[in-house]
Amino acid sequence: MQSIVSSHHLCFAPPPPPPVLGHRLICHSLPSIRLPSHRSPTSLRLFSCAAESEMAAAAKEDGQDLRIPKIASSIRVIPDFPKPGIMFQDITTLLLDTEAFKDTIDIFVERYKGKGISVVAGVEARGFIFGPPIALAIGAKFVPMRKPKKLPGKVISEEYSLEYGTDKIEMHVGAVEPGERAIIIDDLIATGGTLAAAIRLLERVGVKIVECACVIELPELNGREKLGEAPLFILVTSDAA
Repeated sequence: MQSIVSSHHLCFAPPPPPPVLGHRLICHSLPSIRLPSHRSPTSLRLFSCAAESEMAAAAKEDGQDLRIPKIASSIRVIPDFPKPGIMFQDITTLLLDTEAFKDTIDIFVERYKGKGISVVAGVEARGFIFGPPIALAIGAKFVPMRKPKKLPGKVISEEYSLEYGTDKIEMHVGAVEPGERAIIIDDLIATGGTLAAAIRLLERVGVKIVECACVIELPELNGREKLGEAPLFILVTSDAA
């Protein structure tokens, strides 16, 4: 289940050159690409077509999955949001692209269908976007992992550390059973604190974690190191450069 990082880079910088954030594509050994950090709707459309074409050509030459370039080029990066210094990975542009969104779900479904997975646990909030269609397609139940005081019934909770202070993630008691096999879905792994808490929460009630799955990884934050022995499957690695 280990992904392979390619060392190849494709760079695109249409004039005038905006700030950039690199997207290193690791699923299926795909090459890297640097994407402009901020684009208007018009420039986004034009750039996405050019970037996708270049990446698709490289992927085809290497015998790789041609869906990944489409997914990567549909993700917009917004600098200094929600605060200065943050390069925000905006998946809303992916969701607007019906083909890229479908490809994203299809890749996860192809990976997990027929693997005896009965639980798809989605981390609040964007894990709620990707988790339910995956769960339906593989015949599993969807279990929301929520922030405190969001679930109406009796809950079990797990605390995790933030930069300043702590937070909790919760799920309903009885939502899962001992011995079930689960995957945990989120849109992005950064520091890994929330995913690690979700793993601990499920393991406390006897659930086997098959894998964690995210669309995007920010490797400079070393989030996967917090996941212990749980494997991590991602589609796009964002490499700030």
